[in-house]
Amino acid sequence: MRLEIGAFHVTDIKFGDHTGYSKGILTVNKEELLKVVKEDEHITTADLKIVHPGDEVVLCPVKEALEMRCKVSGGHGIFPGVLSEMEIAGSGRTHCLQDCSLLVVGEHWGGFQDGLIAMGGKYQHHTIFGDMPNLVLVADTDEEFEKREQQKKNHALRWAGMRLAEYVGQCVKDLEPENIEVYDLPALNERGPEVDKLPRVVYLLQPQTQMETMGYNTLIYGWDGNHILPTFMHPNELLDGCMVSGSFMPTSSKISTYEFAVNPMIKKLYEQHGKTINFLGVVMSTLNVKMDEKVRCAKMAGQICSSLGVDAAVVVEEGYGNPDVDYTAMLVELERLGIKTIGLSDECTGRDGASQPLVSMNPATDALVTTGNVSQMYEFPKMEVIGELEALARDGNSGGWEGCIHPDGSFVMENNGMFCANHISGYSKRTCADF
Repeated sequence: MRLEIGAFHVTDIKFGDHTGYSKGILTVNKEELLKVVKEDEHITTADLKIVHPGDEVVLCPVKEALEMRCKVSGGHGIFPGVLSEMEIAGSGRTHCLQDCSLLVVGEHWGGFQDGLIAMGGKYQHHTIFGDMPNLVLVADTDEEFEKREQQKKNHALRWAGMRLAEYVGQCVKDLEPENIEVYDLPALNERGPEVDKLPRVVYLLQPQTQMETMGYNTLIYGWDGNHILPTFMHPNELLDGCMVSGSFMPTSSKISTYEFAVNPMIKKLYEQHGKTINFLGVVMSTLNVKMDEKVRCAKMAGQICSSLGVDAAVVVEEGYGNPDVDYTAMLVELERLGIKTIGLSDECTGRDGASQPLVSMNPATDALVTTGNVSQMYEFPKMEVIGELEALARDGNSGGWEGCIHPDGSFVMENNGMFCANHISGYSKRTCADF
């Protein structure tokens, strides 16, 4: 399977009388784009903003992040099975507006699964989105059934974001890319003796799929991840939009739709393919609530890896707490089968950093990488707000609480509520200062 990513490197985003791209500048026509947003009658109000790195502004409640892109060949849409017909992603040409993103922000109401992004100040660099220009959709909906629910599906806003990401991406469909990234990974039996003799490695992903009520979980080709069993996939499928992030978990542990597609770990494994490893592909698993489901997925994923002759696996957990049981069970099962593992997740070690980092731990899991502590405290000065800061304290945000916003507009919060801040996808910049 061969995928070409045609890159257009955005240095700035501006409003104008047309939507187009030229020499690093993405120009968007606000009225034109808002018509796309309001195609859904459940969107009651909507506006577009533009933010840049260094702006003294926070965005809250942030629902989603997406890369604006379009299919040129090899498919009919950038979210197959969701916005377009079901077809296998990962081949042909996709054009992408890189180094920027589309952020979806609630005008008023947030929830447990929503987050905050700082574009300037002390915490700007805690997410990749603080270091790039962003087009921001700020909107409200008539989804009254969940307005005061702590857990929200955010369906209208998330789908509006996807429509908008594809619409804006169309502006580069007929342009010549500034560079082309090629991802070409042949079938397992067509790689040749030089590659076959290298260690066989898989990327084993455990996306957040714990909600048994539909509408909250990560989607794979539009199918709720709670309803799948472990399966083997080509990495190009992820790079080409087969996954849509859910609306369920503490947001610092979230992998956004942007990061599922612009996946640094998959790209790094591709980079080493044929040099130091034989990158077999992706084993897609799940995270579950019931113990028998956790064991079933670990055993079945282990069987897939064993049948493929896997030597090593990078195991990635989207979440913490209860999902730590799935994560540790997966690592232990693979190690039992003789497959070397490293685990990639964040941890919950308490505000003092002294607690046990994972709910479930085992001596066999001796190569764990942490991307951050969800309980770490952040103190913010008063800043301009896009959206509504009160959502952090009022609506059950996983990093906020009643009283966390002070009368002078300054506020305190846990890492839990920083949008994608721990970047389990692999973007995390955190290091161990003293060990």
